[in-house]
Amino acid sequence: MDSFTQIALGIAIAEVCAGKKIKNKTVLYGAILGTIPDLDVVVGLFLNPVDAILIHRGISHSLFLFLFLSPVLGWIISKIERDKINFAQATVMAFWCLFTHVLLDMFTSWGTQILWPLDDRFALKTIFVIDPLYTIPLIIALIMVWKTKDIILRKKYIVLGLFISSAYLLLSCFIKVYALSQFEKALTKQGIQYSEIIVKPTAFNLILWNANVATANNYILGDYSLFDTQSISFTTYSKNKILESQLKGNSDFEKLKKASEGWYIISQKKGSLYFNDLRFGLLNDHPKNPQFAFSYQFIASNAEMTAVEVPKSKRDGKRLLQKIVTRIKGN
Repeated sequence: MDSFTQIALGIAIAEVCAGKKIKNKTVLYGAILGTIPDLDVVVGLFLNPVDAILIHRGISHSLFLFLFLSPVLGWIISKIERDKINFAQATVMAFWCLFTHVLLDMFTSWGTQILWPLDDRFALKTIFVIDPLYTIPLIIALIMVWKTKDIILRKKYIVLGLFISSAYLLLSCFIKVYALSQFEKALTKQGIQYSEIIVKPTAFNLILWNANVATANNYILGDYSLFDTQSISFTTYSKNKILESQLKGNSDFEKLKKASEGWYIISQKKGSLYFNDLRFGLLNDHPKNPQFAFSYQFIASNAEMTAVEVPKSKRDGKRLLQKIVTRIKGN
């Protein structure tokens, strides 16, 4: 999830674990602990852009790292807050702030390597990386906590905020199952044979959903709004294996291939090859020149071609949001 939401969640968890002990200092410690797993983004600034993608939500989101790091952070906090919180209590607070960060990330579309050093990444794909309806209950609860000194009331506010946000996450799982069933029915009705399908929500909502469908030679993309009254339509994109063969053995291509979990197509424009990650949808669906949200251009260098992310403009984002708002209303 976005940094602001993770900070809010970290503060809420710190309040539950140690609000009685350190009171309003939960804001400081919760914000820090809720941010620590995402420091891999800072590390990525010093790496090749493609390598930065691979480390994101890797070791920094590992349960095994948290089991080691929590006592260290707990010891530091207990030394700073002498006579207020002991080592065990501080360690528990540190662990849950770190662990809930990763649990929340697992509901989004970007894979999370919670069992690092294993390569497996887990992604439930039930919520977009920014969703105000998850975050707002936490923010309201934190504001109420900040305004009161009554320990019992503080805890009630936080528990209620966490309950509402967690209920929203649970709701996202049920809606995804329903959306998946609608896509599967449409594929069966249209006689489309497929080997795999992933379904995920579009930006900022749980009403409009996207599907990526893998067939023998193509990928098929479609969307479905809970307000739709007509059947789902799909757009086909060739896997372009001939173009892909030109990148065989290229190190950046192999890394991007791994990062995308196999959901990609190679396209060509003005003599340049592009790697398009299908998991995060399209910025525009122009029939002759579609642009995907995450696309990488291969540029020739002395040794081999290197991948550079295609920049996105504010205009692209605005156009995408307008399209989502229009499409949410149904067809």
